Amino acid sequence: QVQLVESGGGLVQAGGSLRLSCAASGRAFSSYNMGWFRRAPGKEREFVAGIRWRGGNTAYADSAKGRFTISRDNAKNTVYLQMNSLKPEDTAVYYCAGGIGVSYDYWGQGTQVFVSS
Repeated sequence: QVQLVESGGGLVQAGGSLRLSCAASGRAFSSYNMGWFRRAPGKEREFVAGIRWRGGNTAYADSAKGRFTISRDNAKNTVYLQMNSLKPEDTAVYYCAGGIGVSYDYWGQGTQVFVSS
């Protein structure tokens, strides 16, 4: 069993930055692919960024490319999402997820990000 706890959300002005963290409990964190998703008000949950368990290969949604960076520190069982040049449309609850293979089996409770114009 893996538990994921997000932190780092908050209120920021447009153009500002936030860094989200996701702390994982349990063993074998380094074997999990990790991702960040978000759900904006009235919208479906969407993929934001992902990072492979080995090699650190990353993937980003088009909306995140060039502004967001996902990274992981396996020694600290933590994955990060650095978000720069934030826009009001980035306002959402951000979720951390982890899994082995192509699916995400474990999810955090989410952290709220609000970007004011």
